[in-house]
Amino acid sequence: MNQISMITEVIPINIQHHTYKRECRYTRGIHISLADIEIILNGMNEDTLTYFEFHNIAKEIKTGTLLNGYAGLANIIADYYKREKNSEILGLTNGRDFYVKII
Repeated sequence: MNQISMITEVIPINIQHHTYKRECRYTRGIHISLADIEIILNGMNEDTLTYFEFHNIAKEIKTGTLLNGYAGLANIIADYYKREKNSEILGLTNGRDFYVKII
């Protein structure tokens, strides 16, 4: 199995969270291709997608977009990479906050 490391930021990344009406500050994240995030989102059931939208309301799914990560999304991404890419993302599912950048 291939291993992918989380990206550690020297300068924190701030991402607007419209539902909480504040910016969230992240020091670690992962970059995911547009094609992969589209497959991940299309595979979500309605409840899971609603929760994703709660954290990322009004965010366009396009290259360059920064998304707020959360534990459920971490698990979905980790499962996808394990199943489809034979890869493990080290530290993704440890409960710590993270961002996703679509590349």
